[in-house]
Amino acid sequence: MPEGVPHDFVNPPCPWLPVVERRHDFTLTRRHGGERGAAFYQDALIFAQSQWRGGKPAQAILQLDKAWGADLPEGPGRAVDHSPYMALAWIMKTAAVGNHGYLGNPVRHFQHLASRMSGPRTEIRTWRAWFCMHLAERLLPPGGFPRDGRQLAREGLFIPSIGCALAHLARTGWPGEAQDARAAFDDPPTKA
Repeated sequence: MPEGVPHDFVNPPCPWLPVVERRHDFTLTRRHGGERGAAFYQDALIFAQSQWRGGKPAQAILQLDKAWGADLPEGPGRAVDHSPYMALAWIMKTAAVGNHGYLGNPVRHFQHLASRMSGPRTEIRTWRAWFCMHLAERLLPPGGFPRDGRQLAREGLFIPSIGCALAHLARTGWPGEAQDARAAFDDPPTKA
């Protein structure tokens, strides 16, 4: 057990996510039903922290995916207190260099997510996934987390550039989202 980690957790807290004192399960986000507002967003981030601390980095990333699906209010009073981009960067960097649980292949995950997106706010969620794929490629060890070449060849899939993804985040994302994303890409957080 790493120093400073309570018995019921295996990983130290991600400094970019809300603090949790206990493990949570799927009911935390499911209780919102179809409502995807600020409360859902906050609970998705809490569940991401719970999954990370419980030794499930791949599951934590899935909860960040849910957070990016939230419909947050516009303007300075919006409920974005935590950056899911910095949290994603921190989780990937930390999980890739130690025994923190199953990470999976975030590059492939985000490629598949972006190319198969459906549901509400499909366009912005697709651009978020493309950006996250590029972020994963930048931060994870080269060669260990490849794109899905079979999908690229079979579907003739075009992968937009990081600049294109950021431009779409700036145009159609939450206020300040493109700056948060750019900060995670240009100056990713180090392990706290």
